[in-house]
Amino acid sequence: MKKTIAILLLSLVTGLSLRAQVEPGAGNWKTWFIPSGKAYRLPPPTAYKEELAQVIARQQALTAADRQQIQYWNAGAPGYRWHSLISDLWMSSASDQGVLTNMLLNVAIYDATIAAWDTKYAYNQPRPFAADKRIKAFVPKPESPSYPCEHSAAAGVAATLIAHFYPHMADSVNRMAQQVMDTRIAAGAAFPRDTRAGFELGRRIAEKEIERTRDFISKRTWDGQIPQGPGYWKGKRPMFPLAGLNKTVVLSSGSQFRPGPPPDFAKDMAELKAFKQTFLSKANAFHYASNFSGDELLNKKIFEYNLHLNPPRAARIYALAAIGYYDGFVACWDAKYAYWGIRPDQYDTTYHSLLPTPPFPGYPSGHAAIGGVMGELGSYFFPADRTQFQEMARDGAESRFHGGIHFRTDNEVGLELGRKVAQAVIQRALADGADEDLTLARRKK
Repeated sequence: MKKTIAILLLSLVTGLSLRAQVEPGAGNWKTWFIPSGKAYRLPPPTAYKEELAQVIARQQALTAADRQQIQYWNAGAPGYRWHSLISDLWMSSASDQGVLTNMLLNVAIYDATIAAWDTKYAYNQPRPFAADKRIKAFVPKPESPSYPCEHSAAAGVAATLIAHFYPHMADSVNRMAQQVMDTRIAAGAAFPRDTRAGFELGRRIAEKEIERTRDFISKRTWDGQIPQGPGYWKGKRPMFPLAGLNKTVVLSSGSQFRPGPPPDFAKDMAELKAFKQTFLSKANAFHYASNFSGDELLNKKIFEYNLHLNPPRAARIYALAAIGYYDGFVACWDAKYAYWGIRPDQYDTTYHSLLPTPPFPGYPSGHAAIGGVMGELGSYFFPADRTQFQEMARDGAESRFHGGIHFRTDNEVGLELGRKVAQAVIQRALADGADEDLTLARRKK
């Protein structure tokens, strides 16, 4: 009960009302890899009356399986299912382009959503359920114009990007995109022309953003040199040794916030060896070993505040988080291979970690760095829930100590690095126009 009251109070303070929000000004928000939403404004739509019969016929043919598909693809914001898919892909991928793909998909969906909103409010076309009383709405009624379909725009982005970076999935993601388009028509939320226009808009923007970022992944060849001596990581095939040279989005380079060199880990090693595992410490280690980036908490808050009903704001959150992950990853890997910090079980070969030791240097911790990013970004998105996001960051960092694969210093330095990256992302976000729209919404209330 107290939590419900807190959410209601926050909605009144911040203007994040617990119903779908129109965001008529979102088409003017700044974009990332396209000039503006207006630069991709679509031509006027064809007359929707010609497609009323198609929507009615589709609804008359609905099956139980169709209704399940409608519910599945309507869950969350337009990019939610795609965000979840790419999160699983890049976290389990051995490719050095996984983190870039994650960033591009979320940023391109945001850019495509902003472009869609510019077109929506240029023409103000009604949704099918509003245009004809015979058409039912099988989803919560969106409070924005119909043309183009925002779900189809997200699908166009996702199908294009995933097929590009994961060619073996091209057929699957294109079939999924067609399902999305069909469900929006069947749900009475979009006309066929809206879905076609939305998908094409998303496809064009995805292709543009792939081209814009072709040189983001470093083309240099690693020379194979690993520093030798005490205090250095030991191994033969380090993962992503040149990732710290990748181009960044917000940071000037991966080295912008490079921390100082690591200490002699003698005290850290003694602390780690003296640590007594408990049920809770083991649970924490295993939990964060498979829940890396804080997505679970981020999605939870988007749903709790009903921002999944507000496509531009949800897309903005996912995009900023993905940029934070990407720049945070590059910054962390820059430091890792600047110092080649040793791992605990290498520093003391008699020590055995709870978790398998990753095949790259330890200093600073990647989990801690991304946790630091999300702790700060989540606090910016949801200020009333700052404590939860900060606890998530600390628990995630501590989990690597609990797992025995990082010294505490690795985690502390990683957290601080992540916070600095997040603050740089937030500074850019403050100038995108979205916060100004929120201020106007408060004043109107």
